[in-house]
Amino acid sequence: QVQLVESGGGSVQAGGSLRLSCAASGYTSSPRCMAWFRQAPGKEREGVARIYTPTGSTYYADSVKGRFTISQENAKNTVDLQMISLKPEDTAMYYCAAGRVCPGWYEPDYNAWGQGAQVTVSS
Repeated sequence: QVQLVESGGGSVQAGGSLRLSCAASGYTSSPRCMAWFRQAPGKEREGVARIYTPTGSTYYADSVKGRFTISQENAKNTVDLQMISLKPEDTAMYYCAAGRVCPGWYEPDYNAWGQGAQVTVSS
């Protein structure tokens, strides 16, 4: 059974850093696309960063470019999200997602989701 488990969320002051990790299990072969989404209270879920695992190509939302970095560790089937220069508007529940294709942020393209990790940034 495919499972994604996030870890590493927490609380930090503005300007601080956090690192999220997503461990994928139950795959016979690594998912071709892994991504991070987030959902702030009262807002729709939005894509933040994704990585096409066969090549390592990465894509970011404009709001996080230059501050967030997505990376993969194939041996452990994990994907991390390093977040620096955090802002209060980054406060959200962050979700790891995996899919067979990596065209964009269309959620139905992602067929596995984690339970979420809370990130809170105070001013």
